[in-house]
This record gives sequence, structure tokens and C-alpha cells, in this order.
Amino acid sequence: MSEFNKTPGLVLLPAVDVAGGKAVRLTKGEAGTETSYGDPVDAAVDWADQGAEWIHLVDLDAAFGRGSNGGILKKVIRQVRGVNVELSGGIRDDESLEHALEIGAKRINLGTAALENPEWAASVIAQYGEAIAVGLDVRGTTLAARGWTKDGGDLWQVMDRLEEAGAARYVVTDVTKDGTLQGPNIALLRQVMERTERPVVASGGISSLDDIVALRELVPLGLEGTIVGKALYAGAFTLTEALDVASR
Repeated sequence: MSEFNKTPGLVLLPAVDVAGGKAVRLTKGEAGTETSYGDPVDAAVDWADQGAEWIHLVDLDAAFGRGSNGGILKKVIRQVRGVNVELSGGIRDDESLEHALEIGAKRINLGTAALENPEWAASVIAQYGEAIAVGLDVRGTTLAARGWTKDGGDLWQVMDRLEEAGAARYVVTDVTKDGTLQGPNIALLRQVMERTERPVVASGGISSLDDIVALRELVPLGLEGTIVGKALYAGAFTLTEALDVASR
């Protein structure tokens, strides 16, 4: 019976953030802090080869409202067939949402639109269900929108509305931790999970395998997965090593 009682593993989503056609990482989500890591397709294929079941793919130019990397996103998804892709960045209306699903994204991560256009967000949550995750990007308890350049309201008020709308999943990022390699905000994740029965995906700050162990311990509370970015690109550990720790 022990096999049936085993807590599921932590799902890892290695990140591929695209700006100006390159795979990049930002510090605290700020434009101008990009460190380039080369071809996004190469990065995604590398994660797939190391065993990734999911990839978190972000169009940073679309998120900041300064352009699109649509052709590259399509190429990335095509090159990693068999790996689920969660797509984020600039998806704010029916056309961009439908296009993202058409090019093969398994799940869409709504950010700004869920904050600025609650009626539309509620309608697509109702229509697409599990294919929609809502990104809650937070500084303290204030949400960040428009590529993290504008305030997006109070976290708890927005969560109450999203719970009512039936949001299937939340991706929670502590903006002050993102890209800093300072460890995840465990307290924030616990607070969010206390307010929802929906699965939560963590993002921001992972620096070591110990951080993944700490997040793995939150799985019984409702943490489903975590996005891993800069630590992988900086070589703090390999995805293979992280997947091993996350599945124990």
C-alpha cells in the first residue's frame, strides 16, 4: 500500500524567457537587466533531453509591450514535441490566446489580463479550464502587471475574485526574488495555499537543490510544481539532478 500513499513529486518547469530572439534571464523582472544565454530552441531542447515534462516559455517582449517573438515560440514548441509547454507573456485577448493554443501550448499563463480585464479572464477560465493558469506576480502583497512595471491591486482581493471565477491553478512569483538566486518565498507560498484548494506553482529565487527539497515538502499543502530559471542557466545544478530531488 505504501506506493499508493506516496506523496506525488514536485513538477519542475525549466524556464525559457525570450527577448530579442535570445534566451535571457532578468533580475527582479526589470527590463535592462537581461543576461543572454543564446538560442531559445537550444535551451528548450536541452531541458527536454534532460527529462523535462514541462517547459515554462515566456515572451518577454510581448509582456513588456515592445514586440513579439511569435515565430521563435512556435519553433521552440515544435522542437520539443512530447514536452508540455506553459506559455506566458502578452496574452491579453481572444486572438492571442487562441493563437497560443494553436501553436501547441498546453497551458496559458495569464498575467496582466487577469488583473486588468477580470470579465474576460473569468470567461476564458470558464471556457478553457485546466488550460488556463493565472500568474500572481507579487511584491509584498501588491500584484505587479504590465511586465511587472505597474501595480495590479491587492493579492488577496484579486485571489478572492479568481477563486469565484473558478481559476484552475496559480503561478506565484515573488518579483523581488526572481532572478536573484536568494531562495523562494516559502511564507508567501504557504499563505496563498491556505486560501485556495487549487494547485499552486512556485516561481522565483531558486538557487540550490536544497531550495527544491524545501519546496518538495510543501507538496502535501498544495504546491504542484516550481519554475526554475537562473540557477539552471548559471550551472548551480543540472536539471537531471533537480528532477531526481523533486521526485523523491
